[in-house]
Amino acid sequence: MIPYGRQSIDEADILAVVQALRSDWLTTGPLVHQFEKAMQDFIGAPTVVVSSGTAALHCAFAAIELKENDEVITPPLTFIATQATAAIFGARIVFADIQMSTGNIAPELVLKAITPRTKAIVAVDYAGHPADLDELRRIADTNGIYLIEDAAHSFGSKYRGQYVGSIADLTAFSFFPTKNITTGEGGAIASQNPQLLEKVRRFSRQGLIRDPELFQVPGQGAWHQEVHEFGLNYRLPDILCALGLAQLTKAESLKKKRSVIFETYTSLLQSCDAIKLPIQQEHVEVNWHLYPIRVAPKLRMRIYDELRRNGIGVQVNYLPAHLHPVFRKMGYRPGDFPISEEFYESEISLPIYPNLEIHQVEKVAEVLTGIIKNL
Repeated sequence: MIPYGRQSIDEADILAVVQALRSDWLTTGPLVHQFEKAMQDFIGAPTVVVSSGTAALHCAFAAIELKENDEVITPPLTFIATQATAAIFGARIVFADIQMSTGNIAPELVLKAITPRTKAIVAVDYAGHPADLDELRRIADTNGIYLIEDAAHSFGSKYRGQYVGSIADLTAFSFFPTKNITTGEGGAIASQNPQLLEKVRRFSRQGLIRDPELFQVPGQGAWHQEVHEFGLNYRLPDILCALGLAQLTKAESLKKKRSVIFETYTSLLQSCDAIKLPIQQEHVEVNWHLYPIRVAPKLRMRIYDELRRNGIGVQVNYLPAHLHPVFRKMGYRPGDFPISEEFYESEISLPIYPNLEIHQVEKVAEVLTGIIKNL
């Protein structure tokens, strides 16, 4: 079976983790700071590392002090963590449909969805392709609301020459094994706003304050620490930061390998009229996390099943969030966001990861076009 995604681990990664295991630190130690500094140097924005991409989103919403009855605008086409981490604050999720061309949220529909209760826009970089950040930034600034970027797919992508992570008010990354770099489990939040990032840091470290100048409980000893606002334990341990540091040194080379795979698929499949291929807008440089094709919805299940039977581990990304039962209970129904639904009903993600060999890419393309010819 060729998996649709997998981690790319080499001996340098293994050695880095072994060295961390042999050190005096297993959890929060010096490698946490080193990884955060290396992230900042890479993307161009200060960063806090956390235990998962979901934790990163949760911390971002905590930093903007999201509360009950605030509204957050998100696209339906995303993994449900995008909405769940806002909903647990009591916020109302407001969906804005996507662009069929990129799978990203449509700015003109975001504009229509804004109300006096809107607290934030969440832009999801589907498949690694950055959302229309200039337009979304203007909308957010004009309306006095936050722009949060769910960049779980897009670490290493660029928008108008800037790395993702340096543009939105807060950007959440995921370092799950199939993502563009990995720490096993892990994530990060980047922001140019020091006040927001300090709120992220406190929330992700259980709200603990160790700065004596900020203490409100007097007369304690050197051991003292206190909590002014509740937080959670979202720390990323030194062991996983060691892996992240090693992966970060290879981020650009891993990106190039993904690009070669993307271009090879596109070259092999572009003559097949039954397949709609992903596009890349001119002003972005994409670190492709997925290679999402679209086929006729009535044929999608058969093509998916035949590919799996032929040892090709395709995936579908994603069931639109409003169709999950948790949102159906809130009154959402099929047909509410037709572009997201049409995209989902036709989408198949082909295998893409740095160690995928070109002959395997050619096999995937050959099997796929053969299946379509025989339908």
